[in-house]
Amino acid sequence: MRERTLLAGQVEGVQRLEADVRDTLDLVELAEMEGDDAVLKDAVQMLRALAEEAKRRETESLLSGEADSNDCYLEVNAGAGGTEAQDWAEMLLRMYTRWAEQHGYKVALMESSEGEQAGLKSATIQVTGPNAYGWLKTEAGVHRLVRISPFDAAARRQTSFASVWVYPVVDDSIEIEINEADLKVDTFRASGAGGQHVNKTESAIRITHIPTGIIVACQTDRSQHRNRATAMTMLKARMYEQELQRREAAAAQTEAAKTDIGWGHQIRSYVLAPYQLVKDLRTSVERGNPDAVLDGDLDDFMAAALAARVGATRSEASASAQ
Repeated sequence: MRERTLLAGQVEGVQRLEADVRDTLDLVELAEMEGDDAVLKDAVQMLRALAEEAKRRETESLLSGEADSNDCYLEVNAGAGGTEAQDWAEMLLRMYTRWAEQHGYKVALMESSEGEQAGLKSATIQVTGPNAYGWLKTEAGVHRLVRISPFDAAARRQTSFASVWVYPVVDDSIEIEINEADLKVDTFRASGAGGQHVNKTESAIRITHIPTGIIVACQTDRSQHRNRATAMTMLKARMYEQELQRREAAAAQTEAAKTDIGWGHQIRSYVLAPYQLVKDLRTSVERGNPDAVLDGDLDDFMAAALAARVGATRSEASASAQ
């Protein structure tokens, strides 16, 4: 039923787009006949808006992966470099939160580990909405920042790295068997602003899946039992994402990009000094306005990476068939 609803929404959206284009073209023809420049100008603007929507729907048609329609978890980890990298990790988390909010997605903080002086060592959010995983999976990898350090009294230029990991939320229809003997469960005090409960009881949960080395944590609830249930859901999602990667032809390239949070592994560079530029090293897409990008304007990068990913998958499938 979920798949049917999704497909019905896509068909209805295209049909509505076609009807709007026909109506707008009729309006253009009428305005030209009557010589009404104001109406003609409005109609042209409407056509441009419809062209943008058509472009977006064309990109969405590429979201045909097994879990592309699912919600997702997005995890950010600071690389080596102390406060600089931790501040960069917090900037990335804000960037994805802004992108999600601009597209009508809901964002919930699942876990965070604050840096010693500023920023975050790591954090995990859940992004809820149509095709959340399909869009955000293209952002998995190492992100590089070049800027004049706000933490350096000498105002020297610094390079920082942080990694992003994205995996889909799985529901009860996807069965994943986990042996309890393979789990190491740790409890710890939740980090936060304090209060009557926070930081006073060990309600936060960290689960390590020993065979795979996957680690998940949750501290969103005051109940240790509910945090454990959420952490188990996150663990299943991580294991499911691993299986999806094995099936995808482009998985090897994705994993290679995430092997090390440092030089030679970044997927995108954000340069704030000495010039202003954001460049995706996979697709060569560039933007000269890093402030807008860091405020969540990521659609061009995601669309290009998604198209390249789908193209690589089809090419490899064709080569295998031959």
